[in-house]
Amino acid sequence: MRFIAALLSALLMLTPVYQAQAASRIKDIVDVEGVRKNQLIGYGIVVGLNGTGDTVRNSPMLKQSLEGMMERMGVNIRDANLNTKNAAAVMITAELPPFAAPGSRIDVTVSAMGDSKSLLGGTLLVTPLLGADGEAYAVAQGTVQTGAISAGGASGSSIIKGVPTAGRIASGGVIERELGFQLDALPIVRLTLKNPDFTTAQRIAAAINGRFPGTAYAENPTIVAIRAPANTSMSGFVSQIEALPIQVDTPAKVVIDEVNGVIAITGNVRVSRVAIAQGNLTVSINEQPFVSQPGPFSQGQTAIVPDSQVSVEEERGRKLHILDDTVALSDLVAGLNALEVSPRDMISILQTLKAAGALQADIEVM
Repeated sequence: MRFIAALLSALLMLTPVYQAQAASRIKDIVDVEGVRKNQLIGYGIVVGLNGTGDTVRNSPMLKQSLEGMMERMGVNIRDANLNTKNAAAVMITAELPPFAAPGSRIDVTVSAMGDSKSLLGGTLLVTPLLGADGEAYAVAQGTVQTGAISAGGASGSSIIKGVPTAGRIASGGVIERELGFQLDALPIVRLTLKNPDFTTAQRIAAAINGRFPGTAYAENPTIVAIRAPANTSMSGFVSQIEALPIQVDTPAKVVIDEVNGVIAITGNVRVSRVAIAQGNLTVSINEQPFVSQPGPFSQGQTAIVPDSQVSVEEERGRKLHILDDTVALSDLVAGLNALEVSPRDMISILQTLKAAGALQADIEVM
């Protein structure tokens, strides 16, 4: 790699610069036990489509749904020849927020199940949304907006932008039932770290105990248990501790996405003492075919004769360069970026350092 020798020589004179990491709030690095969203799902019918709905003969679920719905409304269509394309069978999904009260609204997502071409402008008929326990927690209804463009011509040509067979209904769901979770009734609540780490868990417990002595302890790198002080509700206690600043400790890790050439490096990655040599080998092949023309009356044939010229060039004068323990990997990457080294060349350097045992970090290849 060009300029690598000058880069590594310059790195030998670098001294590590340690920058204090910004503290994070407890609320940003943990999840509170029981305070989470719940998944809801339902099956319904979208009507009012402009000929872009399901083909009834290819969608038995739509046919049965239409027959059952019309029977409940006093209309018998079981023996009729349904040929509408203005309706579509759909699945509805939504998330029930924690502590959602009856009457509050949520967004819902509508997705086609059959061979409909687009749900744009259709109306979802009232549909119950069920939880994992089979109980209905919300009801959805409204006009579907896809945010997509779909157009076609008589010759079969078409233009589609986005996904017209899936859309959303803003505030289309109404909460009908609460989950019944009572946070204040829990004597102990567990905080779950989003990125488990022993050091971070201990720091969280220490920060809470520094403000409210004897109220927290770290069970493991993932769980910190808390107990509300006397005369304080659990929800009030959580609100007081969630803004406490915590210095998050991150493991030394290098994440490499070889497909897209992306590298992510944490700040604790270091390079041990190692000697590196890098050189370029260039192989050039030049094809210059020429025509062989036989002489007059020689009974020969005209032929194309290949003429290949192969040359090999290798950079010389490259020596081993030593990186001391004081050089951080961030300094190495900064130097490579300054020289406009491609991410793929940088990936090769990092993998070679890891293979040599000089990269003090885990490498994760995606």
